[in-house]
Amino acid sequence: MAERIIKLPDVGEGIAEAELVEWHVKVGDIVREDDLIAAVMTDKATVEIPSPVEGEVTWVGAEIGDTVAIGSALVKLKVSGGTASEEPAEAEAPAEPPKEKPAAAAAPVAPAAAPEPAPKQLPTPKPAPAPARAAPVATTPAPRRPVGEKPLASPAVRLKAREAGIDLRQVQGSGPAGRVTHEDIDAFILRGPEAPAKGGLVAKTGITDVKVVGLRRRIAEKMALSKSRIPHITIVEEVNVTPLEELRATLNKKPTPERPKLTLLPFLMRAMVKAIAEQPNLNALYDDEAGIIHQHAGVNIGIATQTPSGLIVPVVKHAEARDIWGCGIELNRLAERARDGTATRDELTGSTITITSLGALGGIATTPVINYPEVAIVGVNKMVVRPVWDGTTFVPRKMMNLSSSFDHRVIDGWDAAVFVQRLKELLETPATLFVDM
Repeated sequence: MAERIIKLPDVGEGIAEAELVEWHVKVGDIVREDDLIAAVMTDKATVEIPSPVEGEVTWVGAEIGDTVAIGSALVKLKVSGGTASEEPAEAEAPAEPPKEKPAAAAAPVAPAAAPEPAPKQLPTPKPAPAPARAAPVATTPAPRRPVGEKPLASPAVRLKAREAGIDLRQVQGSGPAGRVTHEDIDAFILRGPEAPAKGGLVAKTGITDVKVVGLRRRIAEKMALSKSRIPHITIVEEVNVTPLEELRATLNKKPTPERPKLTLLPFLMRAMVKAIAEQPNLNALYDDEAGIIHQHAGVNIGIATQTPSGLIVPVVKHAEARDIWGCGIELNRLAERARDGTATRDELTGSTITITSLGALGGIATTPVINYPEVAIVGVNKMVVRPVWDGTTFVPRKMMNLSSSFDHRVIDGWDAAVFVQRLKELLETPATLFVDM
């Protein structure tokens, strides 16, 4: 038998390390060639690592959540035939602790001469009349005291309960007339409080520790970076989307593969493309360390998407070159790949501005966090029917708020307001989205 070391392969151009997010094997497992052994994550893209050979897992090199350098040992396998691969010095490190174990085992050998005193001590602690006291309890159980009733107990028992921090009303007594005894206190300490009566409220004291790894850690790091480095300014504007919803309903009556049913987002994407053409400084990435603003000609719109694994941002590349249906088709394709976990690294990177939407769950207003290092994000809130004054009377209108955040180091409040008002104008007159102006 020989040992084979499987190292973390290159998982992407320019990637120096990756986070271990899942083990598919453990020590002692037999793996076949091409069986998955682990999954790592980098830049929100998960990469699965297969085994190049068949063998038995003898060692795993990291825990979930650890960062592993490219080329470092990931797994060691015992394989049949061949010669052992070169082993780093650490392979012999585990061999030293076993040498000390015999020495530790030798320690108990010395007290082997002292087992004789032990039997002599056994008769002495015979004061075990506890079982004798417990017997009457089993044969003549005391009636249960109603919860909350003042308990019967001797001063010594009350003192013992007070010192132990126990409320005697919670202890069921086993003595005459339900009197609480010392044994009842001891049993209560071992057992803990009794379950309350059915339907009662329970105080829960459990704590569950959840290690932040994988996508959740990436999200946490990205949000912390954004909020710590970007001074946000958020503008909330009300938009009358009644005409847009009427147009959308008309366009969705006869869907085809080339023109599928549309949500509101493709209309918003086209509105953003038009507004950005007038204010290109909003379609930018700010390198705050170098002091450079990179304004992009192509409008690559990230769409914040909730998935079973967490929030990720697939990117609709070159929205300026797509019509309403083109944006819708690409949006549906990317959302599906994001949710089933098949989105590639290229599909999850490269955004220049982002949309975030909670759909029907959205509130009246939100304060979106900018997708660092972008300088703007547009948030879509819940659509509701409200009475709106049209000059002569109140009429029902479908209203929706846009919550947009901007990097105040790069975007002045005036420019942010101009952008938001332009989006409002385009969405309230949706026919203009189909006209080149």
